[in-house]
Amino acid sequence: MNSALTTQDSQSDVIVIGSGIGGLCAAGLLARYGKRVIVCESHVIPGGAAHSFRRRGFEFDSGPSFYCGLTQEQSLNPVKQVLEVLGESLQVIPYDPLGLYHFPEATFAVYSNVEKYRHELQKITPQGAREFQQFAERLLGLYEAMKGIPTLALRSDWQVILVLMKRYLPSLLKMLPYLPIVQASVGNIMDSTVQDSWVRRLIDLECFLLSGLKAHGTIAPEVAFMLGERSRAGVEYPLGGSGALVKALVRGLKRWGGQLRLGCHVEQILLESGQAVGVRLQNGEVLQAPIVISNATIWDTYNHLLRPEDLPASYRQAALDTPAVASFMHLHLGIRAHGLDNLIGHHVVVHDSSQDITVPGNTCMISIPSVWDATLAPEGHHVVHAYTLESFAGWERNEEYEEKKKEKAQSLYTALEKVIPNIRERVEVELIGTPLTHAHYLRRYQGTYGPAIAAGKGMFTSTQTPIKGLYRVGDSTMPGIGVPAVAASGILCANSLVTVQEMAEVLNNS
Repeated sequence: MNSALTTQDSQSDVIVIGSGIGGLCAAGLLARYGKRVIVCESHVIPGGAAHSFRRRGFEFDSGPSFYCGLTQEQSLNPVKQVLEVLGESLQVIPYDPLGLYHFPEATFAVYSNVEKYRHELQKITPQGAREFQQFAERLLGLYEAMKGIPTLALRSDWQVILVLMKRYLPSLLKMLPYLPIVQASVGNIMDSTVQDSWVRRLIDLECFLLSGLKAHGTIAPEVAFMLGERSRAGVEYPLGGSGALVKALVRGLKRWGGQLRLGCHVEQILLESGQAVGVRLQNGEVLQAPIVISNATIWDTYNHLLRPEDLPASYRQAALDTPAVASFMHLHLGIRAHGLDNLIGHHVVVHDSSQDITVPGNTCMISIPSVWDATLAPEGHHVVHAYTLESFAGWERNEEYEEKKKEKAQSLYTALEKVIPNIRERVEVELIGTPLTHAHYLRRYQGTYGPAIAAGKGMFTSTQTPIKGLYRVGDSTMPGIGVPAVAASGILCANSLVTVQEMAEVLNNS
C-alpha cells in the first residue's frame, strides 16, 4: 500500500473527492507527509457543509457555528491538531455562556464550565442537578483518560497498536477502567445516574445537538469529549466565521504543495483489475492516482461515483441501507441591529415539551455570530442563522415550492421571536434553504448530515473500503455529525496511508 503512494508515472499520489473538513484534513496531512495531492471540489466554494457564503455584505455560515479548542495548547480538537502540523492557526473570540436553551418551562443558561452548568440546573431542579453531577463525573473520568492520546496519533489499521504501545502506554492503562463505557451509549450512563425527567430531556437535547441522535443513540466518548473540552478549553468563534477555518486548511494544503481544484466535478472513480487508479471528471478529463479518497457520503460514493458491479453486492446493499439523519430547513437572515444590546449568540428553542425533540420544527437552533464578530455584517446589522430538522421526503421543485419554503420557515421565525420579538420587522436579507438546497449545493444524498447509526445498533464503516486504493472520509465514517468527528476521519485515513515512522516524525514536531 505504501509503495503505491510513490508511483512515479502518475500525475499525483492521491486524489481527494470533495473539500469538506474531512477531505481537507486528509489532503493537508498527506501533503505534509510529502505526497502529491489533488482535491477535486464540485462546488465553486471549498468547505462542504462548513463553507461560508456572502450576500449583500452579510457573511453566512452554511453549517457549523459552534467550536471549542481551536487555539489552546495541546487541544484535543482534531482540527486544531491538523492546523498545527500544517503550520496554520486561527484567531478566535472566546465567549461564555455558550448559549441559552429555551424550554417551554424554563430558559436555561448553558456555561462551558461543568460546575457553573450544574449551578444553573440547581435553580430549576436541585435533585436533577445532583444527578447531573454524577452523570458528568462518569463521563469526565472517561475524558481524562482519553485526553492523553491525541487524534493525530491514531490510524485505522492494526498498526495503531504499535503507535499507542510505544508512545501512549500510560494513557492506555488509564483507559482500562473505562473500557465498559467506551462502546456504551450515553443513555446507559444516564439511566444509571439520572431519574429527573427534565434533566433527562436536557441530556437528550445535548446529544441530539452533537450527534443528531438522542442519548440512547449517542456513544459515550462523544459526550465525554464535548463536556471535557468545553469545560477545559471553553467555547470560541473563529474570526471570519467557519469560512476562516476552511481557508486555513486550504492554505495549509497549498503550503505543503497540495492542489485544490474548484468547480471540478468528479463523475466516476476509475478501477482497473479491482483497484482504484484515478477519476473521470464531468468534462471528460481523467486524473490518475493509485489512491482515491472520497469525501462524498457513503450513499453518493457507492451509488454515483462507483458502478454497482465495482463492489461486492451484499456489502454495497448493506452500505446503501445505512439509515440517514434527516436534512434541515435553514433560515439565513441579515437584520437591522438597533436596540439589540447584550444579545447572546447561541440559542436552542424547544417549542413543545409533549413532542419529541427530534420532530421536525420542534427543536430550532439559532446562531447570531455577528454578536462576536462584527465584520460578518454591515455596520448596525446582525447576521442570523436558524435551522431545524426537516425530512427530504415530499420536497419537489414545483409551483408550490416557494410557498412550502415560507410555510416551513415559520417554526424558525417563531423560535427567533423568543430571542428578538420584532425580528420580522428587522429583516433586510432573507434566504430560506430546504433539503433540496442542501442536496443540490453540497451534492449530499437527500440533503442528509450523515448516518443515524445508534450506539450498539451497528458500526460506522471506517475509512477502508473493499476496493484496493479507495478510502472514505467524512460523516459516514465516524460517529457524530460535527466538525471534530469528520476531521478525525481525515486524520485516521491519512495516517493509515503512511508508515509509523512518517507519523512519528510529524508527531515529534507537533
